[in-house]
Amino acid sequence: MIGKLNHVGVATPSIDESLKMYRDLLGATSFTEKWAMPEQGVWVCFVNLPNSQIELIEPYGEKSPIHGFLAKNPKGGQHHICFEVENIYEARDALVAKGATVLGEPRIGAHGTLIIFVHPKDMGGMLVELMETPRRRITDGPGYGDRDLSDHLVDRSVLRAAAGRAQLS
Repeated sequence: MIGKLNHVGVATPSIDESLKMYRDLLGATSFTEKWAMPEQGVWVCFVNLPNSQIELIEPYGEKSPIHGFLAKNPKGGQHHICFEVENIYEARDALVAKGATVLGEPRIGAHGTLIIFVHPKDMGGMLVELMETPRRRITDGPGYGDRDLSDHLVDRSVLRAAAGRAQLS
């Protein structure tokens, strides 16, 4: 079921400040634009790495789920780890059959593919995101070659159609 590591999610009170840290202290050079995902209550930006990504998430709006995390960790920190799966519904069903708690229904994530989260109590204390393997490829980041990654500039009509399929399943 589990595929490759896609990204590590890092909650932050300020994406702009976090980008400075990754750029100035660690030498990162490739980043996506920051954009809002109001339906998930977050601002998102990816730091592109040769073998993965870091997803920076900042609260968007008063009801953002990230506020609770930042209340306990004011400077931010690792929020989740994300692995790819071929079929989100099969992965969800297999996890539930094995007694794991899946948080919510499949929904569209920052890469424009379906995602679910698995409760930390079932994952050794860590929040785990599973996402369907992105079908789009990018080659504009240093060291990416043909790595399977989707950029955030996804046609919103495709996202709406996928979201409709998620609600029907």
